[in-house]
Amino acid sequence: MTATHHESGRPIQVVLFGSGPKLNQDVKEFLCRLEDHPDITLAGAYFQAKSSTWGAAAEDLWRRRRLLAPPLLCLELLNATTRAVFHRRAEMRVRAKLARLVDRMHFVPDVHAPAVLDEIGLLKPDLGLVYGSPILKPVLFEKPRLGTLGIHHGKVPEYRGNKTTFWAMYNGEPFAGVTIQQLNAGLDTGSIVKEGQVPIGRRSQRTVRRELEALGLDLYLQAIVDVKDGRATYRPQTGRKGKLYRNPRFLDLVSFWRRQVKRHLSWRDANTMSRPAS
Repeated sequence: MTATHHESGRPIQVVLFGSGPKLNQDVKEFLCRLEDHPDITLAGAYFQAKSSTWGAAAEDLWRRRRLLAPPLLCLELLNATTRAVFHRRAEMRVRAKLARLVDRMHFVPDVHAPAVLDEIGLLKPDLGLVYGSPILKPVLFEKPRLGTLGIHHGKVPEYRGNKTTFWAMYNGEPFAGVTIQQLNAGLDTGSIVKEGQVPIGRRSQRTVRRELEALGLDLYLQAIVDVKDGRATYRPQTGRKGKLYRNPRFLDLVSFWRRQVKRHLSWRDANTMSRPAS
């Protein structure tokens, strides 16, 4: 199916839906790239959260991850400190761009609240965008004239749900995928607009995740422009439908690292055996 053509001669007007008191680095990068793109106008961004404080972030993380929350919060604080010290200029550029968006960024307890829906209606967006949001209802994702696109860091329909990059590596897949899809009433079951993958091999989860996020941002912007120009195609998902993955538990993480060590040793032994004797 081909997308409805956008009115030519003007940027496409988009609204972003997300969640969480603190924005991940890839969400910040996406906001900045939306703001900088000449063919896109960011009308507003709505994040489901009580507030944007570190206290609210800790409460939200505890609700979702329980005993894993303290180490994850410490890791995030460490990453933020590292960026501020070793990537100071880049971090300052991001902060400056986000400061220009402050009047269009809203942290609300419920993105489906009547007042929020009314406000979004007044913006008259052409296209909705999702990046890490809670599960959206049709009353929200059908409000934009051309529907809503979402990014999913996983190959569909095999890998649906949460932390699918982790689970792809856990299962020993050769590639990890990313999908730009049109939202529907299902969970990660929408028609595919763009998709891509990165190799896993012996690389770390951090490296694979960063490459996948960078690829995903590029694909997302391409998809938005394709919708604007009427070139977007929507391909129904085909193939084996995998299970709905959840956030990994502590024992899942332990098992993952054991598997990683075992695979590393097997690769090392295989390379040793393949070397010619001196």
